[in-house]
Amino acid sequence: MSLVEDCARRRVLVVHAHPEPQSFTSSMFRAAQEVLLDSGHEVRTSDLYAKGFNPVASSADFETREDPEYLVYAKEQRAGRLGGTLSPDITEEVENVLWADLVVLNFPIFWFSTPAILKGWIDRVFLSGQFYGGMRFYDRGGMKGKRAWVTATLGGRPHMFGKDAVHDEIDIMLTHLLRGTLAYVGFEVLEPFFGYHVPYISEKERAEILARFDQDVRNWQTRQTLSFRSLDEFDEHLYPLTPEQAARDRSNRRKP
Repeated sequence: MSLVEDCARRRVLVVHAHPEPQSFTSSMFRAAQEVLLDSGHEVRTSDLYAKGFNPVASSADFETREDPEYLVYAKEQRAGRLGGTLSPDITEEVENVLWADLVVLNFPIFWFSTPAILKGWIDRVFLSGQFYGGMRFYDRGGMKGKRAWVTATLGGRPHMFGKDAVHDEIDIMLTHLLRGTLAYVGFEVLEPFFGYHVPYISEKERAEILARFDQDVRNWQTRQTLSFRSLDEFDEHLYPLTPEQAARDRSNRRKP
């Protein structure tokens, strides 16, 4: 893909999870929309707190059940999607994700993780069968061809994160999201954006972070991506291939 093609008009979904509309994280949410629209992209948003999104996965998510006696949530997700019996709020969010070329998750880091409302959004929206299932995960996942970007704020300072830092690498802290969720369902995962120490810094420092964020949003299509293993490196039982097996598989894939 050429740089010109890569920087073409795209469809972007921004999912925002912060309970305070005047927060710095909410300022990032609004800035992302403005910059993306100014850059010529189509934008949809899902402000989870503002819309009162229900984060609790339950039997109420299905108008009818394949098994009314015992809830296997992933199984009912598959049946509900095929039968058109998912709760309307789930269907709306699923269609937004499927529409998007890029999904942005914008949130403050709570306890080394996402706010509960965003975790619940993932639980209810990332449907078994459509987003993942069987051997359809990582670079064979249902969201292959789409990109995802985490833009987050936190109270810690930059020096608290790193190889020998008190909290270790920040990507490791969020591996459950970056790898275990976004990469797992097939997204190409962009390097996250972090606004550090935002509750405690000056307005001038916040403005500097927001200016850097604006620039990164404008250039998201050329942003570096995180690296994950490919299923092509494993056999049908998910044992690692030997170098000889991998070379043979690559050769077979190149044959007409």
